Amino acid sequence: MDELDYRITDRWNEEEWTEAERIYKEAFPPEGAKSRDIIRGMFAKKMCQLHMMSRDGRMIAMALTGIDSSLNALIVDYIAVGEDARGEGIGSRLLDQIKEWARDTAGCIGMIVEVEAEPTDENRRRIRYWLSNGFSLTDYVHSYIWVPEPYLAMYLNFEETAYRLPDDGKRLFRSITKFHEKAYRRRE
Repeated sequence: MDELDYRITDRWNEEEWTEAERIYKEAFPPEGAKSRDIIRGMFAKKMCQLHMMSRDGRMIAMALTGIDSSLNALIVDYIAVGEDARGEGIGSRLLDQIKEWARDTAGCIGMIVEVEAEPTDENRRRIRYWLSNGFSLTDYVHSYIWVPEPYLAMYLNFEETAYRLPDDGKRLFRSITKFHEKAYRRRE
């Protein structure tokens, strides 16, 4: 198995973001991605973490996350694997590292992600990826006022205890929407 290096930071670093941005731009079209300035602002507001996976000193995968303290959950804003490393299980290996960090270091009870709801092959593949990594799909379809495509919420509880994330997509989207609104809000 390849030797991979996992790192995480909650501080803006121009060099690290430039490397992560290469992967980010490959995976997300400009209309579906936050700008560099928005992401820099998220770091300034101390509301996000950049997770990085490298092989031989070169970043091959990245994720941008944030913590919702009201639900005690990690929100996965973006996760992407570089085109030259796709199909090797790198995304799942990065997600495993993020899960471990969220549970053991950040003390979260679970994770939340939103996925595009339109029934395209690409969207079905994304949903299968999250399902294969232990996430559950909700049936509530959320429409934002600022983007045309509808979304679904997915969640993962780290343990089957009384402290669990809600399985109600509408409640999960309150958390996701609050995260996005804070990201786009001018600096506080």
